[in-house]
Amino acid sequence: MHVVTLDQPDDLDGWRSAARALAMAGVNPADIVWQVGDLATDLFAGAADPLPTTGTPFAVPRAFLDLARSVVLHRDPERFALLYTLLARLRAQPGAIADRADPLVRRLEHLAQEVRRDIHKMRAFLRFREVAEADGTPRFVAWFEPDHHILRYNAKFFIDRFASMRWSILTPDRSIHWDGVTLSEGPGAVKGDAPAGDPIEEVWKTYYASIFNPARVKIGAMLKEMPRKYWKNMPETALVPGLIAAAQARESGMIATAKDKQDHEIGGNVAAAWALLRDEAAGCTRCPLYQPATQTVFGEGPVDAALMFVGEQPGDQEDLAGRPFVGPAGQVFDRALAAAGIARAGVYVTNAVKHFKFEQRGVRRIHAKPGVGEIDACRWWVEQERLLVRPRLTVALGATAARSLFGRTVTIGKERGRVLALPDGSEGWITVHPSYVLRIEDKGAAAEEFDRFVADLRAASQRIAAR
Repeated sequence: MHVVTLDQPDDLDGWRSAARALAMAGVNPADIVWQVGDLATDLFAGAADPLPTTGTPFAVPRAFLDLARSVVLHRDPERFALLYTLLARLRAQPGAIADRADPLVRRLEHLAQEVRRDIHKMRAFLRFREVAEADGTPRFVAWFEPDHHILRYNAKFFIDRFASMRWSILTPDRSIHWDGVTLSEGPGAVKGDAPAGDPIEEVWKTYYASIFNPARVKIGAMLKEMPRKYWKNMPETALVPGLIAAAQARESGMIATAKDKQDHEIGGNVAAAWALLRDEAAGCTRCPLYQPATQTVFGEGPVDAALMFVGEQPGDQEDLAGRPFVGPAGQVFDRALAAAGIARAGVYVTNAVKHFKFEQRGVRRIHAKPGVGEIDACRWWVEQERLLVRPRLTVALGATAARSLFGRTVTIGKERGRVLALPDGSEGWITVHPSYVLRIEDKGAAAEEFDRFVADLRAASQRIAAR
């Protein structure tokens, strides 16, 4: 029997080192007990075998390592054993991790998904409150109750975002503290150790109330994305019930109000929310693409546009200009819109991925296709844009955009040019990306494809007019 004691509940390096040695020696998963630091017992004291020091090396797929990074953060006490079981299987069957029907793979993917969701919720729902230290220096303190062991993993995110601030994040398990230079760890805390509120919070609540639009609130969707356990730590959520109630009390007055005034008020709220979303996206670090890119390239256009176009990602010129579709593909797009009788100023245009992915070749930056992970990481921004704009029809320009909108791989040739239902129930449309036209070397074929592209855009526009 081998007993492996890891230093921390999220000790990926410790698990990898032990798992590698055990797997190389061919140790059966049933002959290993995995335990963590202060949770360890002496049940097997005196009976444990030392870790093997020799064995036959073997390689594992990158996908397994990515999976393990998430799974070890879960609170499931069986996570280390489950990962080792799959690791041992991969030694004989390297392709086993691709079998999504396998119960073990499915369970591990589910654990990883829950961890990723928890990581996102911490980044989205954690709120700092200002306190003064003994010397008068401001420090920002936040309380959070994660479902899994994600605090140390998320530390870099908060360091990158709030590098110049002195801050602390307190959780029941442990705490982390940043002084502007060094990150340190401390023991767990209780909620009473965190401050209850500060003047900045009141300013934020006033702003939130000013942009709140009750017509767009969907309580079921809100609870799905933001469970009530997070509400008590977020100042703005305390306002929601009262804002909704006040909105309902004003309903009869709103009906009597002139429609143009109503549209102006709602449009103003949406425009403010959109501007806030754009500013938030400017600091996006959801995937590594933000590091080499010049800037986030957000969508643009009327926030009440009936027609929305979603492209793949910014190109070289878009990355420099900070606007979508201004390069060569954008020129093709503009010509096609004009030929289809669609004013670009009247449509909303954005991309599935907000940062430019490229390969550096000398002084040139060559476009590189975004991966599924990058598309999925950026999907949240596109979904928020669609929630604000609420287009009557959303057009996916190319396979990457279709993957983002539909959440699955889509064959352009099969689905092109017809109305499709998006996951939220709204209408979608698929056509090629304008860069596809640019890549056709034969001028005659390129002209034919451009005409077909124009026909797709015209049909999408007519679909809206007919509804």
